[in-house]
Amino acid sequence: MLKQLFYEMQAIKTDLHIALPTPAATDALGRSLARQLVPGLIIYLHGDLGAGKTALTRALLHAAGYSGHVKSPTYTLAEPYELILAGQNVTLMHFDLYRMASPDEFLEAGFRDVFNQSTICVVEWPENGHDVLPEPDLDIYLMVVGEGRAAGLSARSEQARRCLEQLHFAPNL
Repeated sequence: MLKQLFYEMQAIKTDLHIALPTPAATDALGRSLARQLVPGLIIYLHGDLGAGKTALTRALLHAAGYSGHVKSPTYTLAEPYELILAGQNVTLMHFDLYRMASPDEFLEAGFRDVFNQSTICVVEWPENGHDVLPEPDLDIYLMVVGEGRAAGLSARSEQARRCLEQLHFAPNL
């Protein structure tokens, strides 16, 4: 899977490549992304087990103002988090489709209705729901590199292009 991800990162055009040599750097990327969150944004997180998908989501949520425990939704498939962004109540849905048996399971749970203009959706393992998921605004490819990680970010919408243009990533090493 890791080798496949490496080739995938090379094959697709990523708009931004970021070295994440420490967990603090991954947290810094999450904080930077949190400042760009807007309702309706769909983010796909790609990467092998242990690549940092949940860690990045946790940092993003905490930076966006969520103070509770952020757990991986591996067994529940989805966890909702209530945020206040620019004075507006917004739900961020964190999906983890790793254990999803088939894309139909996603539909049967009614998750497709969650993808709308008032909810932010972050999806780990989106390839497991490829036939039923809407297109993402932002693809983030994470991979383990030595003792650290690397990220490739690809904007798939105008909204995501603006997000990347305004992303001020300063790793806290």
